Amino acid sequence: MNLDRRSFSAMLAGTIAAPRLAFAEAAGTKSAFYSGVGPELTHYEVDPDAATLTKRGAVKMGGVIQYAWPHPSRKYLYVTASSGGPGGTGGNEHYLGAFSIAPNGDLAPHGDVVKLKYRPIHSSVDNAGEYVLVAYNFPSGITVHRIKGDGSIGDTVAQPDNLETGIYFHQVRTTPNNKTVTVIARGNNPENGKPEDPGSLHVYGFKNGVLSNLHKIQPNGGYGFGPRHLDFHPTQPWVYVSIERQNKLIVYKMTPDGDLVTEPLFTKDTLADPEHRFRVQGAGPIHIHPNGRFVYQGNRSGVAAGVGPGVEEVDGHKVFSGGESNIAVYAINPQSGEPTAIQHADIHAAHPRTFGLDSSAKMLVAGSLAPTARRENGKVEVIPAGLTVFRMGPDGKLDFVRKYDLDVGKLTQWWSGMVPLA
Repeated sequence: MNLDRRSFSAMLAGTIAAPRLAFAEAAGTKSAFYSGVGPELTHYEVDPDAATLTKRGAVKMGGVIQYAWPHPSRKYLYVTASSGGPGGTGGNEHYLGAFSIAPNGDLAPHGDVVKLKYRPIHSSVDNAGEYVLVAYNFPSGITVHRIKGDGSIGDTVAQPDNLETGIYFHQVRTTPNNKTVTVIARGNNPENGKPEDPGSLHVYGFKNGVLSNLHKIQPNGGYGFGPRHLDFHPTQPWVYVSIERQNKLIVYKMTPDGDLVTEPLFTKDTLADPEHRFRVQGAGPIHIHPNGRFVYQGNRSGVAAGVGPGVEEVDGHKVFSGGESNIAVYAINPQSGEPTAIQHADIHAAHPRTFGLDSSAKMLVAGSLAPTARRENGKVEVIPAGLTVFRMGPDGKLDFVRKYDLDVGKLTQWWSGMVPLA
């Protein structure tokens, strides 16, 4: 179902004047950073040399921002939103909208918005820039939407009825050759007497926007296997998968036709202290350095079920009393692809749900989900959500520069990310 442009424009609030969040005017930026708090998507100008973010403006959608992905041309950004699910306010309104990206990173509505049937949890654009792919966690499923020649969203591509799905789809990506699609099904931990739901990793054939069953990876029937996100090495046939529920990093080999070899090449622990796996921990987003020498993975302590991260409640506050909220840095062996942990960089907040690298790979920004609290000198101190800025060194390691606190109120910073500019 499409909403007409007038309805879309009414649903969107145009650019909102906003004060700066940086110490100096940025110049010559090559990336923009966007942060989604509730229904508002805020644009920050990026200065990688000064390692600063400058708040420029924002647009709104008709629900909580869920995910965003740029077109390969870097001229358009495709954004999903929902009034339901974690981070939402309850409801059944779900959307996919397109925005044009100005050379300075400003966003403007572009074409009609598409109303979706279910809450979208992840979305991406194929490498040819012809389709937007949207993943849904409940029920697990995928929709594929054509991209028109002008970058606006077109019709939905019909899919076969026999597609095999897993439990709790969490990410959809086309592989580098654009002939296959990988989809991660996270599964669920056992909770309140309910047994574990198994996870799986799916590879589908992809032709003219149509998916077909190809391969499913599900070790031990998917039990003890809870993947979340993956990323592709820029030059080698290696795929790095963040295993959320078991706090692992698994490396798979990709075949020339875009399939994955079932048996992994390597399996690594993500935590600086593996004993933290007994706390409320989950591995998170994952990104490979553009030079292919390093991989970055988020470790998230705390829960995200409608409250700020924490594992203990004190006087009404969820208190962070242990575990790790950091970015794990791994060096990649150029011959074998084996990752070796070289750093765990504290984000000075809790629960880095998303993070991004600027296009020059000089700067990494991690977005923390929500406020949390910690014990400090016998008192409970509230830690705001925010944007944590690191410099990225030639050795791949991260150097903390600053954190911009964000007042998210009762909302969450559900998605944030770095987008290269044309």
